[in-house]
Amino acid sequence: MTQNQIITVTARKNMVRARAGEIQLPKIVGFVFGDGGVDESGNIIPLSETDSTLGNELLRKKYDSYTMVSDTECKYECTLTEEELAGKEISEIGLYDANGDIVNIKRFSAKGKDADLAMTFWIKDTF
Repeated sequence: MTQNQIITVTARKNMVRARAGEIQLPKIVGFVFGDGGVDESGNIIPLSETDSTLGNELLRKKYDSYTMVSDTECKYECTLTEEELAGKEISEIGLYDANGDIVNIKRFSAKGKDADLAMTFWIKDTF
């Protein structure tokens, strides 16, 4: 896992329960985008192991594609169209599962989203 990225407690609880045979692990279905990953000065707000939501969620969208990078890493990709989140400063993304739970969160410096361009984001789910 990289700096400023976590696997949420909800995801870890689900993995333990799935390994015990209590539940089926819900699959990842999409991205969540937000603008609450930085403070007023533009500094990245550190994630804690107990974070389970974005600082300020703006949009949920199904991912476009994924690539199995290795046996323990999957890279998910999602493109925002020109009109999606136009004028926003995106500073956090995450992955959510079929239950609607955010399972992975990543924060980064704010990226301005203009109305005349699409932006592609990716996030790695690594174990």
